[in-house]
Amino acid sequence: MQPLTVIYRPTPRARCRALTRIYGARYIRNMESTFAVIAEPNRRAILSLLASSELSVGDIEERLRMSQPSVSKHLRVLREAGFVESRTDAQRRVYRIRPEPLMEVDAWLTPFRRFWSAHIDALERHLDRVNPAPHRKGKKT
Repeated sequence: MQPLTVIYRPTPRARCRALTRIYGARYIRNMESTFAVIAEPNRRAILSLLASSELSVGDIEERLRMSQPSVSKHLRVLREAGFVESRTDAQRRVYRIRPEPLMEVDAWLTPFRRFWSAHIDALERHLDRVNPAPHRKGKKT
């Protein structure tokens, strides 16, 4: 008599769960580190400044009223996380924002937008009712 051999064949749901655990954990860790970087208020302020134009450390220092070592420390963290990049312009470094990490955050937030977009739309409709836009006078054609 031959021994009974049992072959384990996972169900599609079990395979999906296993893949989610493997790939999801890595993705979640990356997103956690991304959110940890942008959680710091000074870094968010720097990103806000860089969203409108390229700036040197001195420009950021002046606008945010922060010390040069502090600005440099935050820029180093942002650069290592991939949020900003720098180029040399004469004797100064000029920083600019890199959109890719922010696009990843935006993509991560996509499934959650439904929770607040309806509220924002309702607020817009309410404001339109309370304060309607003035009618423009002009030629009738």
